[in-house]
Amino acid sequence: MTEVIIVRNEDEAGELYANCVADLIRRKPDAVLGLATGSSPLAAYKALAAKVKEEHIDVSQVRGFALDEYLGLPLTHPESYHSTIHRTVVEPLGLDPAKVHVPGDVLDGAPLEDGEKIEHAGAAYDAAIEAAGGIDVQILGIGTDGHIGFNEPGSSLASGTRVKTLAEQTRIDNARFFDNDINQVPTHCITQGIGTVLKARHLVLLAFGSGKAEAIEETVEGGVSAFCPASALQLHPHATVIIDEEAASRLRHKDYYRYAFEHKPAWQGI
Repeated sequence: MTEVIIVRNEDEAGELYANCVADLIRRKPDAVLGLATGSSPLAAYKALAAKVKEEHIDVSQVRGFALDEYLGLPLTHPESYHSTIHRTVVEPLGLDPAKVHVPGDVLDGAPLEDGEKIEHAGAAYDAAIEAAGGIDVQILGIGTDGHIGFNEPGSSLASGTRVKTLAEQTRIDNARFFDNDINQVPTHCITQGIGTVLKARHLVLLAFGSGKAEAIEETVEGGVSAFCPASALQLHPHATVIIDEEAASRLRHKDYYRYAFEHKPAWQGI
């Protein structure tokens, strides 16, 4: 069963993630972090950056791989995930930029029509993750339609990194980053596949607010289905879902999740 932790707010969730990753880096200085964009992970990154600074944790060897990237945006565009990851993770944590990778880096803003560049980019990214020894902790957000990364409903649960078409709802949701103009939101992306995500040793999914309640219900207590891509977390041996009360509002077994976490030995962490 997926581990579910219900917290009071995003800051509390961020502290849980920060403690988990800080412990990992102490044990394994060249840890490999799976990185996500969007609003859900921001408190987690902020908490981790504060812990790294306060406890003088050496992150010089830490490596990172982002989940996804828009197709066709220059890497220098402020809303490219290359820029976003460097702004929200690399700089605050003091990571070595050369050790942090985004799927679109090799494409460098290449358009969809540039088939020669795009054809091999996904397989090359998966190979790079494998060569690094695999991802230790993958942080995830979730879309209102249950997508993780840019794996829209209907995505294969065995998929590797590849080019995908963005659903209209995802483009509507992300228009807030593009002056609320959906016409500025790219129509395609390159994303780690669900099969790639499931290879990470620990998955940590964060979700907050009532708008994510239905997706969380399907993810945690629904059947495993390609039409709720995040439900694939049920297949993973170490998946943790950290949510606030609003995101947990539709779960039938909230009391059990609270009881299980309260009685979990402290040394087990998350």
